[in-house]
Amino acid sequence: MVNGDDRLARRILYGRSAANIRFNDLVTYLRRLGFKERIKGSHHIFYMDNIQDQLNLQPSRGQAKAYQVQQVRKYIEKHNILRGE
Repeated sequence: MVNGDDRLARRILYGRSAANIRFNDLVTYLRRLGFKERIKGSHHIFYMDNIQDQLNLQPSRGQAKAYQVQQVRKYIEKHNILRGE
């Protein structure tokens, strides 16, 4: 049986659709991967100490914006974030 975290990870990383992902779920997933977070207004800026790039995400009515989910996917792939899992 697949737990909710695995389903969310698959939707973020391998899903064909980046829509309909709750913003809080995306934030929780990024924290679980080891990202640190700064908040300035509605902007949530995620970063890792050993990587220069940052992710700048904003919720839209409680949902993650589809193009930002795609940015998260590309960021994770580009920096091989999951290599340790």
